[in-house]
Amino acid sequence: MVQIFVLVQTEVGRSGLVSSALKDVEGVVSAEAVTGPYDVVVRAEGSNDSQVREVVARIQKVDSITRTLTCQVVDAHRP
Repeated sequence: MVQIFVLVQTEVGRSGLVSSALKDVEGVVSAEAVTGPYDVVVRAEGSNDSQVREVVARIQKVDSITRTLTCQVVDAHRP
């Protein structure tokens, strides 16, 4: 399993709408509006790198997103 965090910047005043829309994107585990230089933090996963790239592409198509930064988890604690 490949896990990522995607940091999202949105148009002004759109973080709530964007986070709600992102929760419906296939592969997204969670999407939360936050404070700071980014407006939404997304946790997503896929079974391989190709699937994760597809998730990122779907995320970037959501209206009102102006910029994303993707961070792949390299040391996930597994049960």
